[in-house]
Amino acid sequence: MRSKMIVLSADALVSDDMELLRTLPNFRKYLEGGACVKTVKTCYPTITYPAHTSIATGVYPDRHGVTGNDVFFPEPVARPWCWFHEQCRATDIFTYAKRAGLCTAGVFWPVTGNHPDIDHLIDEYWTQGDGDTKREAFIRSGTSPEIMKIVDRYVDGLVERHHPIADRFVINCAADIIREYSPDLIMIHPANIDGYRHHTGLFNEKVSEGIRETDEWLGQLCRAAEDAGALDRTNVVLISDHGQLEIKRSVKLNVLLADAGFLTVRDGVITKRRAYIRSGGMCAYCYVYDKAAKDDVYAYLSHLRDEGVFGISEVLTEEESRAKHRLGGSFDFVLETDGYTSFSEGVTRPLTDNFKLDDYRLGRATHGYMPDKGPQPVLYAKGPSFKNGAQLQRCDIVDEAPTFSRALGFDMPDTDGRILTELLND
Repeated sequence: MRSKMIVLSADALVSDDMELLRTLPNFRKYLEGGACVKTVKTCYPTITYPAHTSIATGVYPDRHGVTGNDVFFPEPVARPWCWFHEQCRATDIFTYAKRAGLCTAGVFWPVTGNHPDIDHLIDEYWTQGDGDTKREAFIRSGTSPEIMKIVDRYVDGLVERHHPIADRFVINCAADIIREYSPDLIMIHPANIDGYRHHTGLFNEKVSEGIRETDEWLGQLCRAAEDAGALDRTNVVLISDHGQLEIKRSVKLNVLLADAGFLTVRDGVITKRRAYIRSGGMCAYCYVYDKAAKDDVYAYLSHLRDEGVFGISEVLTEEESRAKHRLGGSFDFVLETDGYTSFSEGVTRPLTDNFKLDDYRLGRATHGYMPDKGPQPVLYAKGPSFKNGAQLQRCDIVDEAPTFSRALGFDMPDTDGRILTELLND
């Protein structure tokens, strides 16, 4: 019989966390002795939605087109996140699995709203303004009537974007989907560890609590597979998307653009944009609207970098970011952190911002920086397709989708990654 796969992506879990996780009962029962990659090089920027799209497609952001969590509009309006599948330009593992005749499921996997090839779907999506309801939001983002029956069991207790309440909703729904539908591939994304790090810093007891919660959820999902009579042929995979770094300050680079005449701000409101900087946490994107000023903007940003006091360590053109990091988009420049500064989009003084725990980019720890910095993501897998005891020191995040697809018996052509045959049984 064909093997199955549960992919649990524990947002912001890193190799440093494994010392604790390896001692916990469910990891020891379901993953100990399997295959692993000790550190995974993620994509640039190290942000959840670009990374999860690279995990699912096996290609970098310059090809799949998701360069941040949100969709950028130059107008001063609230920006929606990249919730919907249509915002991904590349073919992902769900579609290839469906073409291979597999049953697919996704629970809070980013950028999957209204995905036509996910049979059992609960997208990471939340209510949009006053009057919207959680039920309506899930239906609008592609949850079928059958899966809404599962959602209805838990939705009253869901508090959106609050951890671990939201994550318990995710795991409860995913476990019921496994138990009742036994999909061949299910990919699940809780974000409790990520949330705790944003709020409290990189390593502390709250983060340890999140690691223990992750172990509980791993056990809950595996017991659901056991209830479905499928655990013995299920590959259990634990991965993560990025790490985090602690930040000491947030700098409002748009204030500096205004000082140089590239932005006009009156009473705290932008009235004219020749250039604008969008925050990616510990990176930032500069958009130049007055193309005649592009060289002047680049020279000014380079001057800020060389001053060494504004948190900028590198200024890359769009062409350089594409060539060096496989990041491309409609921006003109990318600004990289010095390792302890995040970037705010504020336009009024003071130049620095306080921590803002309601904005992941400005918490006590965050991400978005170049992928070789800081603690690194991991990959652990055990099941009929994976060699027990196989280890790799390092792989790239784009290697995951082609490896998972091969483990399930089909291939994904034209990915940027490779199949990690060292981890797989023949």
